[in-house]
Amino acid sequence: MTGTTRSSGGLDDRRKRLLFRCWHRGTREMDLILGRFADAEIETLSDGELDMLEQLLELPDPDLYAAFTGEKPLPAEYAGPLFERIKAVRAVDHDV
Repeated sequence: MTGTTRSSGGLDDRRKRLLFRCWHRGTREMDLILGRFADAEIETLSDGELDMLEQLLELPDPDLYAAFTGEKPLPAEYAGPLFERIKAVRAVDHDV
């Protein structure tokens, strides 16, 4: 897979921006982790979850990737249910 499989049609501007940002991180690994999550979940995220996703996207790719792979813990202020949901989508994709 090389990019989004979801159209941004029908999404509000904030969700469109987040979908784009998830697929254009700078490293391919992070594009795939966050982009696949966004494809699957962006439409259903609450405002609070969108806030948290925006915060997660501010983390540098190496730090965020290390947290996803378990190499380093995620800073406490970023940890929570949304991060766990992203990890769960990643785990399903990884098992395929």
